[in-house]
Amino acid sequence: MRIKVSRREHFNSAHRLHNPEWSDEVNERVFGKCNNPNYHGHNYELIVSLTGEVDQSTGYLYDLKELSDVIKKYVLIRFDHKNLNLDTEYFRDLNPTAENIALVIWRILRQQIDEKFELKITLYETERNFVEYPAH
Repeated sequence: MRIKVSRREHFNSAHRLHNPEWSDEVNERVFGKCNNPNYHGHNYELIVSLTGEVDQSTGYLYDLKELSDVIKKYVLIRFDHKNLNLDTEYFRDLNPTAENIALVIWRILRQQIDEKFELKITLYETERNFVEYPAH
């Protein structure tokens, strides 16, 4: 029986969307307010979903307490109340768009969670704007 379980978490981060290869005018036109040189913040909602087979001995697909602990240790501690551009190594050379943040989180968690589980990241940047990786 294939099933999906999900864990919702929350973190606050600041960032600036900026391409250093572009002029200030182009950055302003493309990224608008998100290009503020003094940064801006979001209250991100993160949903981590795992899909796979239920373990018949436990009845679990994956222990959600363990999933919570993994997310806290490898994502929240690194991103919560941080400036993603300045305080994390992940976005020193990578524009911290919602798309890239979701991809980075997926890569971090993929290293911690057994490959037998499909891993999906859903990241809400605002109540109305969110991304999913992978996209299927």
